[in-house]
Amino acid sequence: MKLSLIILLFPILFFGQKNMSANLANYMQAQAEINNFSGTVLVTKDGQVLLKKAYGLADYEWNIKNTVDTKFQLASVTKQFTATAILLLVEKGKLSLDDKLSKFMPAYPKADSVTIHMLLSHTSGLALGFKEIALSSIDKDSAYAEIKKIPYEFSPGTKSGYSNIGYYLLAKIIEKVSGEKYAVFLKKNIFDKAGMKNTGVSNNESIVEKKAKAYYHSENGLVHNPYINWKFNFGHDGIYSTVEDLALWDNALYGTGILSAQMKKLMFTPYGPGNWGYGFVINPFYNHGHQLIAHDGGFFGTMTSFNRFTDDKLFVTVLSNNESFSYIISYGLSAIALGKEVELPYKHHRIETDPGLYDQYVGKYDKIDILKMDDKLYFNSVEMQLIPESKTKFFRADNNDRTIEFIPDSAGLYNSIILTKGGVKEVMRRNK
Repeated sequence: MKLSLIILLFPILFFGQKNMSANLANYMQAQAEINNFSGTVLVTKDGQVLLKKAYGLADYEWNIKNTVDTKFQLASVTKQFTATAILLLVEKGKLSLDDKLSKFMPAYPKADSVTIHMLLSHTSGLALGFKEIALSSIDKDSAYAEIKKIPYEFSPGTKSGYSNIGYYLLAKIIEKVSGEKYAVFLKKNIFDKAGMKNTGVSNNESIVEKKAKAYYHSENGLVHNPYINWKFNFGHDGIYSTVEDLALWDNALYGTGILSAQMKKLMFTPYGPGNWGYGFVINPFYNHGHQLIAHDGGFFGTMTSFNRFTDDKLFVTVLSNNESFSYIISYGLSAIALGKEVELPYKHHRIETDPGLYDQYVGKYDKIDILKMDDKLYFNSVEMQLIPESKTKFFRADNNDRTIEFIPDSAGLYNSIILTKGGVKEVMRRNK
């Protein structure tokens, strides 16, 4: 009886997975054709590959296509590996989460007030980053001296505030405590153990096979990424990898071959109002109501997204080299994999409308402010214009994969909106 039931159910399960793979593929094909997505995508569920495909070009000059084993810069997806390295040193008794920054960098401002835990959980008060310094050709000692001058955003330990500087300092601590270069320590203790043969830490000298060039948007269209100084732009950034290697890493995080259960519990615990774990964000607002451990990244042409829906054994990663909105695409892909209806990307065309209509739309819908100024409609601020594609539907000027549609009630009043991002729809009602 049980065997018969399994035989009957198997074709249904297989058919469902086949349909899901087709839906994911259709969504990504539309992202490539409509939104010019360039990069690679991998979606797995219960260890089965639902979609693994490359799109666009790794090199625009030579018209070389991306492949599934193309290597991409990870940007801030790097942080989880820095956090793992710190936890490995904690487990070996080489440092403590309660250690003060002053133990390793006594001359750093307020070093007596900042702990390793604060650096990991974005509660140190250190500023976001040092973008201009990272684009310079100065040596690493001069860069460190300049970074030390950047003031804190708030008193250490009092609130949450995302900080690249914190993870840069963690990378320096890894080198000081281990006695090895950051790249060497990560390779020996993480990448090699996970089988990640196509992953490493960038520098400005090495030739890396099958590594995509990166391009960012300017007023003149796509242009080459600027020079990035990898001598010190690491810890918060700097690692390159492939979607297949990241799937190996996702799998390793379910086991204890690299991190013990105790260390993983520390890593995946949310700290403070930002829900930051160590190198991850825990159950962010884009989790579809499912348990999610994730992190996104972006720096000039690089845009990345890494998502582990751990209860569902669903893994979604998107890596891009032309500033495609990987985090939005991941949101759409994960919704499809979780059985939600998702609208395919389509071409948006601006129409002329009567600005007098906009007065009916102005207001606050949950956390979204719809504003009107100079006969134009805006999303949350006057820097984010909404472009009309019908009398009631608008797309964002910065990303046409994000739309707002104003919905009339039975009395003809506009008290709700449909917010769509990456094809996923959400209804929001006007605040009373």
